[in-house]
Amino acid sequence: MKRKPSPLLSLVPIVVLVSLLFAIIRVFGSDALNGGSQVALLTTTAVCVLIGMAVCKTRWHDFELAITNNISGVATALIVLLIIGALSGAWMVSGVVPTLIYYGVQIIHPNFFLASTCIICSLVSVMTGSSWTTIATIGIALMGIGKAQGFDEGWIAGAIISGAYFGDKISPLSDTTILASSVTDTPLFTHIRYMLITTIPSMLITLVIFTVAGLSHEASHTEHIAAFSASIHDKFYITPWLLLVPIITGVLIARKVPSLVTLFLSTALAAVFAVIFQPHLLQEIAGSASSNAEALFKGALMTIYGETGLHTNHEALTELVATRGMAGMLNTVWLIVCAMCFGGAMTASGMLGSITSVFVRFMKRRTGMVASTVCSGIFLNITTADQYISIILTGNMFGNIYKNKGYESRLLSRTTEDAVTVTSVLIPWNTCGMTQATILNVATLAYLPYCFFNIISPLMSIFIAATGYKIVKKEA
Repeated sequence: MKRKPSPLLSLVPIVVLVSLLFAIIRVFGSDALNGGSQVALLTTTAVCVLIGMAVCKTRWHDFELAITNNISGVATALIVLLIIGALSGAWMVSGVVPTLIYYGVQIIHPNFFLASTCIICSLVSVMTGSSWTTIATIGIALMGIGKAQGFDEGWIAGAIISGAYFGDKISPLSDTTILASSVTDTPLFTHIRYMLITTIPSMLITLVIFTVAGLSHEASHTEHIAAFSASIHDKFYITPWLLLVPIITGVLIARKVPSLVTLFLSTALAAVFAVIFQPHLLQEIAGSASSNAEALFKGALMTIYGETGLHTNHEALTELVATRGMAGMLNTVWLIVCAMCFGGAMTASGMLGSITSVFVRFMKRRTGMVASTVCSGIFLNITTADQYISIILTGNMFGNIYKNKGYESRLLSRTTEDAVTVTSVLIPWNTCGMTQATILNVATLAYLPYCFFNIISPLMSIFIAATGYKIVKKEA
């Protein structure tokens, strides 16, 4: 007969995972995602399975089923991740991103760059409903502009991610927004309107911080910016025609074309533009070939699936325009699969439910209830390594509790998004943290301190709960 594990026993795999990751990150540093972290997750999964089968009498079949369901649940995300890798390479070599950078450094003033970056990413993310797409397209361009203006990559990534996740959180096109409202049985636009109470103040505080930081930035890099722009112009053929790619991509998104289709078409269009506008770069990437046509074909394919390195007369630009294509996403795909194995094992053994039940003990009053939900959501993000699973589990676990205490479902849906959606990107082994670190080429722990919106949002949720503003409790 299956036994329920105690919270203390359930913490053993978590302690093992944290210990292994600490040791691996200390030894491998930024190379931890190249295999070490994956081994840590699989080792911890084995520990969880061993305890589950020996102590909790959980059947092996239950572990297999839970792990399979977890992996199948992120299958679409894995494909999106691969296509984003292809899109990043195609947009860079075709000259789309360099063109955006070239015009952007001339338009955006350094003193307001961080705030402008946050606002731009917010608008794009609201329109697209996807933080991943926003970061993989306009985010990469803004990263280049910020580096050209002398900003630290952690600050730039923090501004990009803060804006992207603001839009992802409140856009009616966002899958996490739709998921949080549906899991808690809250009408979508009721959920969005209620979220504005915590989201708007969080973003305003974030913009104030970025504005102050920007004004404090010494704009003494005008010569550097001029040299950077000149290097772009020397290496790439810059033309406004290349802006058709992001414009057409935006139209596809506005017409609600599925994200996989949109990303694929955008990648294909960028590859065609690379052949038209940057044939010299494709020939450089391809190396020797028997004919010009073969070189262009080979170079275009290598841009999409593999690593490319283009030499420029500016070191920072050379580093920026280096792409990894689909192959560059394989370590992240591998890590996500391993993370899903761990999450499935924790769920099947009952350890996940046992740990989260501890949070219920602190739910005697309104503030404690919301704080417990926030802590549980963040904890699930850490243990399951996936925001979708965390949203579903948080909504299911606390649904009846909120209902029995007389609170509206919109309070649970808002708290779930405040806790889960925005913090997923702050965890190195979470699907979002791994993806954005890979796309931006900035370590998760390097940008974490500067993702002010993501840090403030869960705290704001607890603060608003403490004030009781717009929180209605039904009479029993």
